Amino acid sequence: MTSGLDNPVWTALTGPHARFAERVGRAVRYQADVAPFFAVPDEPGEQGWADLRELAGPGAVAVVAGGAAVPTEWDVVETLPGVQLVDDGVVGAPAPEAVRLTPADVPEMLALVASTRPGPFLPRTIELGTYLGIRSEGALVAMAGERLRLPGWTEISAVCTDPSFRGRGAASTLVRGLVDGIRARGEQPFMHAAASNTNAIRLYESMGFRIRLRPTFTALRVPVTAG
Repeated sequence: MTSGLDNPVWTALTGPHARFAERVGRAVRYQADVAPFFAVPDEPGEQGWADLRELAGPGAVAVVAGGAAVPTEWDVVETLPGVQLVDDGVVGAPAPEAVRLTPADVPEMLALVASTRPGPFLPRTIELGTYLGIRSEGALVAMAGERLRLPGWTEISAVCTDPSFRGRGAASTLVRGLVDGIRARGEQPFMHAAASNTNAIRLYESMGFRIRLRPTFTALRVPVTAG
C-alpha cells in the first residue's frame, strides 16, 4: 500500500510518529523542536483549516505538504516544488565506515546542515530514527538519517556532505547503509528532494529510487482572524 505516501506527514503523525505529534482536531504538527511540518487530512473541510489555525496560532507560518486546496484567506508565503522517490530496487549495504550519531553529535550535525542546506534538521530531529555519519580527522563531514516513519515505509533525509569531502561516495554509502537497516525491519525506503536539486535526484535514481510523486511544500501564513 502506497496511499499513505500521498500525505506522508499526516500518515506519520497519526501513526508511527504519534508520540511526536501535537494535535487539534483534524490538524497535526510535529513538536516544534523535532520538525517544522504541519498536516491536515486530504479532505480537511472548513473544520480542518480552523483546527490548523488554532494549532499553529494566528499570524504564524505553517509548512504543509499534501494535496488539500488552500482556503483563499490563507496567504501563501512560499512554495517549494519537490519530488518524492520510492524504492525501486535500491541495493542496500552495510556501511562499516559510518558511525551511528547520538544526541551528543547534534551541535556538529546542526553546523553541517547549516553549511550544506539539505533541508530542515532541528535539535530533536535525531529522535525520529537512525542517523549515520562519516568522520574525517575527527570532524563530521557527511550524514544522513531517518525522518518520516509510515506503516511499512521510512524516509531517508538530511543527506549532506561537507564540500571539502564531496566526490568520495559518502552520500551513496550512507544512503545504502540506511536502506540496509530499513529493509532489515521489513520496511521500504523513500525520500524527498527539492525539484531543483537535479544532481541529488540523478544520484538517487542511479541507486534504484524512482520518482513517484511531485508534491509541493507550501508555507502558509495563518489568518489572524477566523474565516
